Amino acid sequence: MNVNVFSLIRAKYHTLSASQKIVADYVLNNSSDVMLKTLNEIASACGVSETTVLRFLHKIDFNSYQLFKISLTQELSKDTPSIVYEDINYEDSTKEIMGKIISSTIRSLNDSKEAIDSEELERFVNKIIDANKILIIGVGASASIASDLFHKLMKLGLNVVFNNDPHLINILAMSLTPDDFLIVFSHSGESREVLDGVSIAQEEKCPIGAVTSYSKSTLANKADYILCSSSLETKFRSDAMTSRIIQLVIIDIIYVSIVTKLKDKMLPNIHKSRLVVARNKT
Repeated sequence: MNVNVFSLIRAKYHTLSASQKIVADYVLNNSSDVMLKTLNEIASACGVSETTVLRFLHKIDFNSYQLFKISLTQELSKDTPSIVYEDINYEDSTKEIMGKIISSTIRSLNDSKEAIDSEELERFVNKIIDANKILIIGVGASASIASDLFHKLMKLGLNVVFNNDPHLINILAMSLTPDDFLIVFSHSGESREVLDGVSIAQEEKCPIGAVTSYSKSTLANKADYILCSSSLETKFRSDAMTSRIIQLVIIDIIYVSIVTKLKDKMLPNIHKSRLVVARNKT
C-alpha cells in the first residue's frame, strides 16, 4: 500500500468520530512510539477500545493493524520526514508563526491529493460543461472563492451567474431547472444562507455541486456532486485559511480541465476575454 499515512489521516480527519480523532491525534503526535506498540497498547494509551482503533484504521483504508504499522514504518524511514501538524502558540515569534503557517499550508496542499476524489472531480467538470446555466453561491469568506470560479467560467464564455446575497440567492435558485447546475462554496457546509438556496434549488430538481471541507455536513448530504477540501482546523485559524487555498487549487483544476476537454471551443473565448480586458490597460 504505497500511500502517505499522515496525509491519509489528515485528509479523512473530519470524517472520524470523536473517539477516532483521539487515536488520529495520538498517531500524528507519537508516530515513532506507535511503531513499537501493540494494538492493545495503542488503545490503552488513547483511552479507547481496540474496536475503536480498528474502526479508525478502516476509516483511513487499512484492513489490519499490521499493514498500518508496515506503512507507518516505511513512511518514517524516508529521507524526507513528513510534516507533522504543529499548532501556533501564544509565545511564538512572528518568524515562528510564519514558518508554521507556511509549513501547514504546504502540508494541506499535499494532503489534498488524498482528499480530492479525481473521479468525482471529473463528474463535477462534466456537469459544468453540460449545464444550461450555472449559478455559483457563497457567503462570507466563501464568497471570494466562489467569485473566482465565476470569473474563470465567465472567461470561457459559459452561462454563469454568481451571487453572495442571501435574498438574491433564493430568488435566483427559484429560477433554476433540472438542466442547470448550482455550485455552492461553504467551508463548514452549515451556512444557513446558502442552505436555504440549496433547498429551493432541490425543489426545482436542479443538481447541486458542493465544495466544502466537511464530507458529512448538511450541504454535503444535500449535494449530488461533492469536492472535499478537508484540512485540520486550529484554535488560531478558525476561518480555515488553508481550506480556502485548497479550494482555489480545485478551481484551477476545474478551469484547466474544461479548457483541455473543450480546447477548440474554449481557446477563442479565452483569447477574446484577454483582448477586452486589455482595453483597460495602458
